[in-house]
Amino acid sequence: MTADEIVQLQQMVRRVPIAPHVIHFALRLVRATRVEEDDVPELVREWVSWGAGPRGVQYLLLAGKARAVLEGRFFVTTDDIKAVAKPVLRHRVITNYSAESSGITPDAVVERLLDELPDRRPGDEVAASVKQALTG
Repeated sequence: MTADEIVQLQQMVRRVPIAPHVIHFALRLVRATRVEEDDVPELVREWVSWGAGPRGVQYLLLAGKARAVLEGRFFVTTDDIKAVAKPVLRHRVITNYSAESSGITPDAVVERLLDELPDRRPGDEVAASVKQALTG
């Protein structure tokens, strides 16, 4: 592959559309890692000292797009987001001493959150402004 072909592939990946419910899923996942959020799962309060920031959502969506293209699709699913969640978020989720002493890794936290979060919630199909803000 030439350098130009790589750049073209990168540009193509960035143009892959993402449905609002997939964006909302990624947002919920990243927000669920933040201890300071009101409605985080108890496991986050127990095991996390620092959660993922806004770039976590951006790169989760971008990695989901790349995975979709590699799978031969030009749309992103929540399964794409789930598949890339651990590699994207593992260095963005910092576990506390309690978690580390129990052998709980950032990957384990993300995995548990993926098990708990629903793929869709009522209202996920709306709010195109969120999509516009994240995907440009």
